[in-house]
Amino acid sequence: MKKFNTKVRLSFNSPVILTFTLLCFAALVLSWITNGNTNLLLFSVYRSSLLNPLTYVRFVGHVLGHANWEHFLGNMMLLLVVGPLLEEKYGSSNILFVILTTALVTGLINFIFFPHVQLLGASGVVFAFILLSPFTGVKEGTIPITLILVALMYIGQQVYDGLFIQDNVANLTHIIGGVIGALLGFIMHKNKMNRY
Repeated sequence: MKKFNTKVRLSFNSPVILTFTLLCFAALVLSWITNGNTNLLLFSVYRSSLLNPLTYVRFVGHVLGHANWEHFLGNMMLLLVVGPLLEEKYGSSNILFVILTTALVTGLINFIFFPHVQLLGASGVVFAFILLSPFTGVKEGTIPITLILVALMYIGQQVYDGLFIQDNVANLTHIIGGVIGALLGFIMHKNKMNRY
């Protein structure tokens, strides 16, 4: 009679996504403890002196900060649903590259063009992942219809919200994140196809 192994273990299945989530949670806890001072100091980007070394930390660190629990949950839920599938498909180093590229580009754009706006949160990264995800099952020489539909719905909604709804949501960051995700998805998919 064959004996089945019934032990169940936890698996750190998506190291980049799980580490990123834990870092965002740690930043949120630090913000609570310091009454928002760590968000201002490290985890948000805004116009500040280029002589201040923390300015450069904030160019990327802003994606770790979140204004409150709801902001954090909204971003992490989508990230934890989409991210592990993408990390499995493209590899941890590529997903880390997508996160860092999105953080740096959105941070620099906010710093240069919106000097009086404090930007924080992982929503640009989430939108990059959303627009990256349709490339997972693409055959060479095709454009996935799902990419077109996702782009129209998500990016279209952000353009509409940016033009007609006054809120504190950084719609441009969402759009930029989506564009980065789509571009990097196209490049990574093309590189993968060229290897075969």
